[in-house]
Amino acid sequence: MQTQTFNIALPKELVKMVDRTAKKEYKNRSELIREALRVYLKDQEDWEQIFQAGEVGMKKMGLKNEKQVDNIVYEFRHGRKL
Repeated sequence: MQTQTFNIALPKELVKMVDRTAKKEYKNRSELIREALRVYLKDQEDWEQIFQAGEVGMKKMGLKNEKQVDNIVYEFRHGRKL
């Protein structure tokens, strides 16, 4: 794996949290931050796919905006129309 080094500024409390967690998990700061970034970026990618699927579903149902989706969810949950 090719790496690149860069500097970031973090609040002291966050650094303390990183250090405590790294120590508990027998990792160094870099390993912990790399893993945290990987997890965060994967989550963002997953959410993007979910939202894209929602957009496709909305179009298939002929819905034009999220307010219409909210209304359908409300009707389903409460058994009545707004």
